[in-house]
Amino acid sequence: MTPPTTPPPDDPRAPIAPQTLAAALPEWTVETGAASRTVQAPSFPAAVELVRTVADSAEELGHHPDMTISYRTVTFTCTTHDAGGALTGLDLMLARAIDQAVAAALS
Repeated sequence: MTPPTTPPPDDPRAPIAPQTLAAALPEWTVETGAASRTVQAPSFPAAVELVRTVADSAEELGHHPDMTISYRTVTFTCTTHDAGGALTGLDLMLARAIDQAVAAALS
């Protein structure tokens, strides 16, 4: 199933409603101020490579997720700290980049 294509707001640092993010990203858990997704990589090296790939995307966006690795389990959490911990268009953009990296890593 393809997620709905919800564009980020004109100002990517503008807050967006959690339900907007949840509707656009069905694989993510959205709570007030943060969105997270946990995935199982096929191996520990694959988990590390997934984190490296996401780090490259985050650098390009200038917006960085919290990432944890526990063996093959990788958890990504997005929030915009400089917007008071609100969800913003940057989080939506970053989460979509993470979803692309996950899809590539698990294919």
